Amino acid sequence: MLRSSRGDAMNERFTEPHAVPPSTSVARRIYLDFTHLGRHVTGIERVTIEQFQKISFPGADVRPVRARGILSMILRQQFLIPLLAILNPSARFVFPGFPPSPLMRLFARSRTILYVHDLFLLNRRQDLGLKARLYMAVPFGIAVRGLKHFMTNSEKTRRELELVAPSDARIALYRPKVDNVFDLADRSQREPADPEELRIVALGTVEPRKNYLAAAAIVDAIAARGHPSARVDIIGREGWGNETERLRAHPRVQLRGFLTSADAKAAIESADVYLCTSHDEGLGLPLIEVQFAGLQVAAPDAPVFREVLGASGLYIDPAKPDEAADIILAAMTDPHWRANAARAAAANVARWNAAAELDAARIAALLVADWEAAQPNGAARTAGT
Repeated sequence: MLRSSRGDAMNERFTEPHAVPPSTSVARRIYLDFTHLGRHVTGIERVTIEQFQKISFPGADVRPVRARGILSMILRQQFLIPLLAILNPSARFVFPGFPPSPLMRLFARSRTILYVHDLFLLNRRQDLGLKARLYMAVPFGIAVRGLKHFMTNSEKTRRELELVAPSDARIALYRPKVDNVFDLADRSQREPADPEELRIVALGTVEPRKNYLAAAAIVDAIAARGHPSARVDIIGREGWGNETERLRAHPRVQLRGFLTSADAKAAIESADVYLCTSHDEGLGLPLIEVQFAGLQVAAPDAPVFREVLGASGLYIDPAKPDEAADIILAAMTDPHWRANAARAAAANVARWNAAAELDAARIAALLVADWEAAQPNGAARTAGT
């Protein structure tokens, strides 16, 4: 395969070439932005690893771009990748985590593909940490309003993106396949919970969007209904916002912080219910991940959670803790509630992963195909939809 000598020099210094399939005479070069990997692993990093780092794309000459440290990440995101776009005019550039440099809109608008996890950087700025507001919000806004090709993690995110993306944008659904990342065992055959105690678990960074104060209020309501020792274990690092101290002082809340995989496994398997009270999510992947333990999952009655949980979820209004407590406890009146919840959870995991596998096959084809002629969603998008 013929290559530009200048482009090759830059590629060898800053990327890790993947082997091109021997049956492919001319492979499409694709650069993957992995510069944000290697730090702490959040949802964005996990999706990047599972959907891009661990996946092979037949027919593509894949070149991951990595970084070491914050300064290296910034320089490569903002300047190196745009330079590679100039040196490689036929290459595509995929950004599965951080938004691309605004320069990509100038040099590679139609060759840049942004994976959109959610639109919080635009519509929930009040819930963002300082770093996200300063470094990510502005380039994200430029990208979603100016680029042409996108992937999203859910139908909900896709619908929101359609409202702000250009009318000629192509938006492909790429839902992540869910694996048993905590190596959970189905605990549905355990003895019923002690009537005096009910253990609830939540997973995610302690920050305003997660709305953990609502979870505390729901646990208080459960305690008042015959479970005086009920508590909620919150697994996740302490982030931004002013809720941490109030949660730490709450007698029925235990902030577990970041846990090792073994400790997280033990905490999830010992729980009776997984509780989500988020104001909003782009997807909410942990809700499916904990279902490998057969857990009953309670979540807000909102489209994204119904998309993720289907018929397996308990749907609540976090703003109404008494009603939420009644819904959760009512589900436990059946003596076989654990087994029923486990069957529903297993069916939901299978449903989701079947859809995700179809997405993966479509995306693998799209990355090496002509997006202008292809139909990323199975149907061409029309302006205003």
